[in-house]
Amino acid sequence: MFTEQQLKAAHAKVKTGTDFPAYIQEIKKAGLTFYEFWVKDGHTTYHGSAGHRIESAPVYDPLKISNTSSVSALKHTIAIHQLGQTDFSTFCFQAASAGVEKWVIDTDHMICTYYDRNGASLVAEPIPDAGY
Repeated sequence: MFTEQQLKAAHAKVKTGTDFPAYIQEIKKAGLTFYEFWVKDGHTTYHGSAGHRIESAPVYDPLKISNTSSVSALKHTIAIHQLGQTDFSTFCFQAASAGVEKWVIDTDHMICTYYDRNGASLVAEPIPDAGY
């Protein structure tokens, strides 16, 4: 089963959104089934089979999550990040501004879903396999 050190090492390789598909493949191979990333402070809850779970510490000072969600702003934020035009901290700030409380990465179904403060799904998109 995966360790927090394995997950951190894999994540350290991600510099822009273009690196994301390879990251997902690496953590999936380590046994991760899904994770929840909390935009407010960057802590993550990782889930594996048989109830295996690891929760990371916050990684940045708290961001204010907008009370008003904007699907169009979020789609723009995702698009420019996937093109490598923003770094991860900018992506998180822009996601918070678009009303994203968390996103869930489902490695079994290869989908990323962004949720607002009320638990409503704002955007769900397939994770590209980048030829893996």
